Amino acid sequence: MPTKINETHDPDLKSWVESANDPETDFPIQNLPFALFARKGSGEMPRAGVAIGELILDLGGCHESGLLGGSLWHVGARCSLDQLNSLMEVGGETMLSLRRRISQMLNADCDEIRDDSHLRDSLLVPMSEAEFFEPGDIGDYTDFYASVYHATNIGKMFRPDNPLMPNYKWVPIGYHGRASSIVISGTPVRRPNGQTMDDHASSPVFGPSRILDYEMEVGFFVSKGNELGTPVKIDTAEDHIFGLCLVNDWSARDIQRWEYQPLGPFLAKNFATTISPWIVTTQSLAPYRIPAFPRPAGDPAPLEYLDCVANRERGGFDINLEVYILTHQMREQGLAPYRLSAGNTSHLYWTLAQMLTHHSSNGCDLRPCDLIASGTVSGPTKESQGSLIELTSRGSEPLHLPSGEHRKFIQDGDEVIMRGYCEREGFRKVGFGECRGIITPAIDY
Repeated sequence: MPTKINETHDPDLKSWVESANDPETDFPIQNLPFALFARKGSGEMPRAGVAIGELILDLGGCHESGLLGGSLWHVGARCSLDQLNSLMEVGGETMLSLRRRISQMLNADCDEIRDDSHLRDSLLVPMSEAEFFEPGDIGDYTDFYASVYHATNIGKMFRPDNPLMPNYKWVPIGYHGRASSIVISGTPVRRPNGQTMDDHASSPVFGPSRILDYEMEVGFFVSKGNELGTPVKIDTAEDHIFGLCLVNDWSARDIQRWEYQPLGPFLAKNFATTISPWIVTTQSLAPYRIPAFPRPAGDPAPLEYLDCVANRERGGFDINLEVYILTHQMREQGLAPYRLSAGNTSHLYWTLAQMLTHHSSNGCDLRPCDLIASGTVSGPTKESQGSLIELTSRGSEPLHLPSGEHRKFIQDGDEVIMRGYCEREGFRKVGFGECRGIITPAIDY
């Protein structure tokens, strides 16, 4: 069931960490997202941290300092480990108790850490002095195709008379990606090599992708798993979701075009997938829940195993998503990143709970820290399309950048920056930070 709004979402809450009270911060005390981090150059093992303004609260250090005692001792011990897998599987009421305790420690009225300079200096790390890591052992990665607008836009390019496949509105479509090539925000991404086949050519060639794209997505991490052969029911699916992050599913469109039939995405997708370091928990997002996508008249209702009242009424998330580009020339000219698009997860045809339920419906076992992504999030307008293949109409309508450059697809030296945030009257804005990656040249064979 979707998490309920509670006292930790109170918009009047303030923190003694002043940067958390900035109305423009992604990380007020009402958010408290998790990441795996270490101090730069320290040689220390990564551990769990929570964002608060421009700082990170070291949860492993909180445990070692005795601040997570009593019933939270065991969950605190998991925060000292070098992965978040075991923390994710705690789930439910225990994670809610941890959230309440963190909120209490950071509250402006609490002096436990605030008035102890030694404790404060040891437990609070500036984000600028930290390095971030993949959140843990991501055993599996699955990518869905949940935006009906994206599916329709892509379908029109190749099947203008029949853009959506007959199964699209009946079954959440997905494919298994490559967990080993998931990288954290800021990691350079090498342009992939692969086979491509030009129109009218008699044989394919091997070399760098010339049609490199991004895909603006949201992802979520599995909390507690399910046993092999035991599906997760739709009305309990959200008990298996730890939190959400931003995902850039880099795509080599020319490689994809040649290789995807008959088995689907392969080397065009698995060379790199970039994720944001911060995982915003479903508890943080309680104020920003919305009904599932309103199906137009004539669309079939979800089959019974994908449908329940809670999912219909509060299965969606109202998350604003933005994509920016910063080219080498823009950096040379001192220009700010240029916004390419602005979308919203309300345009996902399938909810996260439906994706998870369908994924396990055949008995597939999901495990803590498995990553499941939404697929490209696109909306009904040009400005809300989440990939360049849509924004440029397969390259036929190049984008004009402030530097005087044009872009059909991503070039070497281009940095793609994704941002996400939630806003609602009566609540504090909460954000996801950034998911960014710069493209470097392909290996010369």
